[in-house]
Amino acid sequence: MIDLNVSRRTFLQAGGAFAALGLTGCATTARPVAAEAEPVALPTAESEMYGARPDEQFPLPAIPYQKVPPRFRRQWVDNTTGERPGTLVVDTANHFLYLTYENGKAMRYGVGLGRAGFEWAGRGVIQYKRKWPRWTPPDEMVARRPDLKPYSIANGGMDPGLKNPLGARALYIFKDGVDTIYRIHGSPEWWTIGKSVSSGCVRMLNQDVIDLHDRVPNRTEILVIGATMA
Repeated sequence: MIDLNVSRRTFLQAGGAFAALGLTGCATTARPVAAEAEPVALPTAESEMYGARPDEQFPLPAIPYQKVPPRFRRQWVDNTTGERPGTLVVDTANHFLYLTYENGKAMRYGVGLGRAGFEWAGRGVIQYKRKWPRWTPPDEMVARRPDLKPYSIANGGMDPGLKNPLGARALYIFKDGVDTIYRIHGSPEWWTIGKSVSSGCVRMLNQDVIDLHDRVPNRTEILVIGATMA
C-alpha cells in the first residue's frame, strides 16, 4: 500500500496549484508495481518545483513555469484512468501522463508529443531507466536526416547533456521483452509541453521527468492511450 498522507498534506498546502486543474515509446503483462517506498511529496511552491537544479550532472536552469499552462504543471489529481495503483498512463488526446496511487489519487504531468508519440498505443513496461542518457537515433531517422549521422548507432550516439534530445532522464518502454523504440524523456523545450511537435515521443519538462524517474521502479506497467483507443 502506498501512503499518501504526507504528500496529500503537502499538496493541500499548495491549494492554488490544485485549484488550477482546469523519441518515442511504449509491454509484457507483469504483476502490479507500486511506486518505490513512500512517494516524494511535492514542494509547497511551484518556484521550488521548477527551480534550478545545480546538483545535477549537467546543472539545469529554472523553468519559467508561469508560461506553462497550469493544467500541464505537476499536480495531484483524482485518478480518473481506471488503472490500478502503480501504473503509468499516457493520455495522448489530452497531453497528460498519470502515475496512479492508492486512495483514488494520481500524480499528473503535462507532456509534449511528436508524430512518433501517436504511432504506438497499448500496454507495456518500463524495462529500465537512465539518468542523462545517450541518444542514438534509429537508422531510419538517420537515413531521413543525414545531419544526424555523427550520432548514429554506429557512431555511438550523442553524448548526454543539456542539448541531448532525451534530456535529463529517459524511461525505456518494452513490450513482450522487445524494445518498442518509444521513450518517456526529458526536454529543455518547456514551450512544447501540451503540444504536438515535429519529432520525439513522450517528452516532459526536465524537472518533471526527474521526479517521475525517482517515483517509479523498473518493470512499472504503462498504458498508452492512442486516438483509436480513446
